[in-house]
Amino acid sequence: MGRMARSFLQSLLKLVNSVIGLVGMGMILYSFWMLRVWFRQVGTFWAAGPGSTPPWFIYTFLGLGVTFCLITCSGHVAAETANGHCLSCYMVLVFLLVMLEAAVTADVYLNRDWEEDFPEDPTGRLNDFKNFVRRNFEMCKGIGLVIVAAQASSIFLAMMLRALGPDCGSYYDSDDDYVPARLPILKNHVQHTPYIADPHVSSRNDSWNVNR
Repeated sequence: MGRMARSFLQSLLKLVNSVIGLVGMGMILYSFWMLRVWFRQVGTFWAAGPGSTPPWFIYTFLGLGVTFCLITCSGHVAAETANGHCLSCYMVLVFLLVMLEAAVTADVYLNRDWEEDFPEDPTGRLNDFKNFVRRNFEMCKGIGLVIVAAQASSIFLAMMLRALGPDCGSYYDSDDDYVPARLPILKNHVQHTPYIADPHVSSRNDSWNVNR
C-alpha cells in the first residue's frame, strides 16, 4: 500500500511540476521572439552603442523562463528519487519563487507609481505586455492562478512524498532478493564444532581390552 501511494504521489508531482516547465518554455520562446524583433530594430547586436539602456525586460523574462525550467528539472529528479534532500531543495526553490512573485504582485497592486521602480525599457515591450494584460485581464488572471496553484501543489506533494521517504525495496528485482539489514535478536546461530577422536586414545583402549 505504501509503495502504491508513493508511486501515485511521484506521478502526480511530475504532472503538476510539468505545468511550471510549460510556463518556463513559453517564457523562453516569447523572449527569443522579443530578442529577434529587438535585434531587427537596432540592426546589429552592438548598434545601440555602449551607453544605451540594455533590453532588461527581455533578459529578465528570459531569465525567469530558464529559472522555471531548471526548477522543473530539479522537481522531476526529486520526484523520481524521492530523496529527502532533493525534495527539500526543490521545496525551498519553489517557495522562493512564490515569494518573488508575491512581492512583485504586491508592488504592482499597492504602489501606484510601480513603473518608476523599474528602469526605462528601450524596446517598448514592457508597455506592450502591460497593455496586453489590461486588455485580457481575466485570461491573464486565470493563468496566474493556475501557475500559483501548481506551485503550491508542488510544495504540498513534495512534503507528502518526503514524509513517506524513498522506496528501499525498489532496487531489487523481487522480494526474495531483498535481505533485511537487521536480524531477529532471539535468533542465535550456534556453531557446533565437529568432534575428532584421537587415534592414540583409541589404540590405548583397544590394547587395554586385549590385556584384560
